[in-house]
Amino acid sequence: MITAGDFRNGVTFEMDGNVYSIIEFQHVKPGKGAAFVRTKIRNVISGAVTEKTFNPNDKYPTAFIERKTMQYLYEDSSLYYFMDMETFEQIPISESILGDNFKFVKENMECTVLSYKGNVFGVEPPNFVELQVTKTDPGFKGNTATNATKPATLETGAEIKVPLFIDEGEMIRIDTRTGEYMERA
Repeated sequence: MITAGDFRNGVTFEMDGNVYSIIEFQHVKPGKGAAFVRTKIRNVISGAVTEKTFNPNDKYPTAFIERKTMQYLYEDSSLYYFMDMETFEQIPISESILGDNFKFVKENMECTVLSYKGNVFGVEPPNFVELQVTKTDPGFKGNTATNATKPATLETGAEIKVPLFIDEGEMIRIDTRTGEYMERA
C-alpha cells in the first residue's frame, strides 16, 4: 500500500480497478483548509492522462509493472511476435498494443515488453536505433544557410526529416521517443 502523501513521479498504483502511473505531483498546503496532493496521472493500459487531487492520507495498493527485454522476431498479418531471451518462448502481440514509435523497429531488435498481471499492454523500443536511408532526394551543397531538412524513407518504411547532406544508403541514428534524426551512424 502507498499513501497519496508518498506519491513520486513514476510510481504505479491501483485505483478503481485501473492501474495508474504518476506523471507529475505537487503537495499543496493552502493557508486555510487541509493539505492535498495535486497529480497528473496516466492510465497505464489505455494511456489516458487525467488530473486528480488526493487527500494525503488516502491509501492505494501498489501496482507492479513487469518490464521484460524481448527480441522482436517477425510480423504475421496484424500480430507481431516477440521472443523471451531467457526461455526462448515466443509470444504474439497485437498491432493495436504497439506504439506509434514502433515503426523504427526492425527484426531482431530488442524491445522492452510491459505487462501487468500477465497482460501485455505496451512495447517500448530502444531509445536510439540505427537505420539505413533507402530513399531521399539528393542534397546540394550551398543551397541553404539554415538547417533545412528533407523527407527520407528508412529501411523499416518510416518517414522522417533529415538534413540536406544525408544521401541514400547512409546509416543514421534516430531517437525513437521523438522520431527525430540525431546523427550519422
